[in-house]
Amino acid sequence: MVFPLLILVAALCAALAGWALWFVVRDRAVILRQLFGAAAIEAVLVVQAVIAGVRQATSDVALDGALFWGYVATALVILPVAAAWAFAERTKWSSVVLAVAAVTVAFLDWRLWQIWEAAA
Repeated sequence: MVFPLLILVAALCAALAGWALWFVVRDRAVILRQLFGAAAIEAVLVVQAVIAGVRQATSDVALDGALFWGYVATALVILPVAAAWAFAERTKWSSVVLAVAAVTVAFLDWRLWQIWEAAA
């Protein structure tokens, strides 16, 4: 795992969650630009997963593979599911779903860092 990517994911997730919560307060549904923001986070998560895979394959880190890659897979799935839900649900609840998903991804990413550091 790369610490700057963790910080980047956390910052992007905080920004997206704040933006979505602002829409909740204003009683508005998710807009397409917010989904583009979620896609940007997803792209960083994919890069992070590739780097983690390469680092795991080329080092002797004793990771619990099922636990670590389960977190990676979950983090990669949450935002697309939230985006699909937000696209289908055209009320303020779509903004709630997106905010919760962004916060969840940030916490999952932090947990990935903890798992990696404990194994290293």
